[in-house]
Amino acid sequence: MTTSTTEGKAVRVLTETGATGLAAIAEDPGGAVIALDFDGTLAPIVADPSAAWIHPAAPAALIRLAGQVARIAIITGRPPSTALALGDTPEGPDLIDVPGLLILGHYGLERWEGGETVAPPPPSGLELVRNELPALVATLADGVKIEDKGRAVAVHTRNCADPDAVLEELREPVARLAERAGLVVEPGRKVLELRGPGMDKGRALRALLAETAARSVMFVGDDLGDLAAFAAVADSSLPGVRVCSGSSEVAALTEVCDVVVDGPAGVVALLETLHKSITSRDQ
Repeated sequence: MTTSTTEGKAVRVLTETGATGLAAIAEDPGGAVIALDFDGTLAPIVADPSAAWIHPAAPAALIRLAGQVARIAIITGRPPSTALALGDTPEGPDLIDVPGLLILGHYGLERWEGGETVAPPPPSGLELVRNELPALVATLADGVKIEDKGRAVAVHTRNCADPDAVLEELREPVARLAERAGLVVEPGRKVLELRGPGMDKGRALRALLAETAARSVMFVGDDLGDLAAFAAVADSSLPGVRVCSGSSEVAALTEVCDVVVDGPAGVVALLETLHKSITSRDQ
């Protein structure tokens, strides 16, 4: 429908729903919840997940919005501690400096707020995964990386010569291992994650909207795990905006989103545009 640019970074509003949702946030920011994924959304996707540093302008953009809206939240598959560590910037503010920030890690199982973390015990089946997964991936091509997230274990194929082929080869044996361990498999961008059942980003977002008494909502994501949060936005009775941090790797989100931006730089541009819209209405 409409396209705007901020320093050359495209923000494309695709639906009337998206335009209405953005307008609702700008008109009543005190009732708005802005929730975002981390990897691929606030931080670029990189070959080594431990080096996925936040976009340098993202913390400042979030800080400006935090003073205007009801809640800024990050809903991620990462542990909150990892998101905070990767939220440092060489210059300027860091992620931890965002006022009132809420981080729902491990898809909502782990809650960080005000320096305190609350979480249930990790799934017992992770020990089986830790014991057997290395031998399972050792038979495949070089470059497969295992990431232990504490409450989940992820297998990355991005560094393989043919990452998609290796990922497909892994799907069935990883699914069998997850079933034996009482876990579920969360697919993503060149990754399969084994984690505990019973929680996803959609459930986490629904609970957040209820506790905040939100009057509008925007969720920004880039990967298959974010589809549940998109569904939560669509199913709510609130004015809502589903924003896809676009990439060539995942097409499913672009088919159901209201706004597309060009990766983390585009996310920052959208946050800055929203801040300016709110500010202009207050003047």
